[in-house]
Amino acid sequence: MSTPLQTARKRPFGFRDKIGYMFGDFGNDFTFILQVMFFMVFYTNVVGVSAAHVGLLLLVARILDAFTDVGMGVLVDRLPVRDGGTKFKRWIKFIMVPVAVASALMYMSFVADFDSYTAKVVWMCATYFLWGSIFYTAINIPYGSMASVITADSDERAQLSVYRSTGAALAQLFIVFVLPLVVYVTNAAGVSVLDPQRMMWGGILCSIAAVICYAVCYVFSVERIQTPVKADTTEHGLGAMAKAVVTNRALGGLIAAALILLIANLFLSGMLSYLFLNYFGNGKLISYTGLVGIIPSLALIVIAPLLAKRFGKTEVSITAMLIGGAVLLTAYFIKVESVVVWLVFYAVAIFMISIFNYLVWAFITDVIDHQEVTTGQRDDATVYAVYSWARKLGQAIAGGAIGWALSLIGYSETAAKQGTGQSVAVNESIYMLANLVPGILCVVVAAALFFLYPLKKSRVEENNRILTARREEPQILVADVASDSLAQPCTSATTTLTPHPDALNN
Repeated sequence: MSTPLQTARKRPFGFRDKIGYMFGDFGNDFTFILQVMFFMVFYTNVVGVSAAHVGLLLLVARILDAFTDVGMGVLVDRLPVRDGGTKFKRWIKFIMVPVAVASALMYMSFVADFDSYTAKVVWMCATYFLWGSIFYTAINIPYGSMASVITADSDERAQLSVYRSTGAALAQLFIVFVLPLVVYVTNAAGVSVLDPQRMMWGGILCSIAAVICYAVCYVFSVERIQTPVKADTTEHGLGAMAKAVVTNRALGGLIAAALILLIANLFLSGMLSYLFLNYFGNGKLISYTGLVGIIPSLALIVIAPLLAKRFGKTEVSITAMLIGGAVLLTAYFIKVESVVVWLVFYAVAIFMISIFNYLVWAFITDVIDHQEVTTGQRDDATVYAVYSWARKLGQAIAGGAIGWALSLIGYSETAAKQGTGQSVAVNESIYMLANLVPGILCVVVAAALFFLYPLKKSRVEENNRILTARREEPQILVADVASDSLAQPCTSATTTLTPHPDALNN
């Protein structure tokens, strides 16, 4: 049987919601992109931890996240909501300061002065688990799930996805363009190095900015569609829900595509510091990737929803990923030596990759709708948590792959810490890793969307039609209509939905 749905009578969806949701990911990525860009290079080049050990940490952390992410999703779906309260927004208010503090602790410069290598590793692991597996999970799962209750309209959700990605792009613009100009310096030997003190204060500044952005998200966003708390019954308990999620082909296909995309994107992002420090010989040059890779992508705030509405999110994303992969592969085979020419290749590739990145959050709301159509149930936070963990697994694979790949090509953490540079062979291998690996993976993403993901444009439109018809069926008010309630202002209407016959045929 379908779960009851409440549609609150609040102000109509509008620009404030888009801005609020944008600032949510702005806040997220002041700590997340900072970790992607600087965590490994800080602990290898400044603290002196082996790249393989950093990679192992990232992998183990994401295995732990299999429990914390899904557990958080179940908690959000089942924790009672007080009258007038919010199911998702409340977590942003409670967790925004702890996640920011945990992020800042990862970049403390004094860790490099620890006498014990074990103490350095323990600090690295403890602060990373605190940030990523606990607090970031506790704020990101509710934030990501919130899109499905801000609006029920597919096109409006695509707009939310685009604005969310715009928030990420703005955070990335600061971290990739501004921060390298501050934290990278040239030592007495003329070698570009990461300065410990500057990196620490950069991390603190990003944490403060994250809190401000989360606060804007909390104030501006409105939850309009309210789903009731789910009870742990035999029919609709966690086991039944997990089975529905596992058998959801749309979720499986999206997980496959998004996981590979994340590996490609984060592997490329993680290699940028090493590419510019070693192959191009100047860490400050990485800031230009922020200009050429991010600023053009801001045009997608207008272009991406139009393309998605005209051709379909899936169809547009497949084409973009094929072009992005081809560009990176071309850059590898012609072996670009000019940093300006390489940046042109990079700008085109990132623009194409960003098309899928800008739309991917609308994909997950389509998947949640698809689950409701096919099973009659809605587990917004739990489905999002499973998807989020799969993305974190991609992050772990990317981070681990970078560490292990650097070890395999002979990268020396000692030489990096001493500021003596790497060998020519290592520098050539770094260029290969930064272009060939993400290029191949982009093509694989396109294949996964084409062959594995079933929600092409026509199917999404059909699901929207089914759900709209359900919500327009005669309503049964589940409310106390005692005479004394007539004196109270009406704030919401509660609708009990009946199962749609299509749910029995899928």
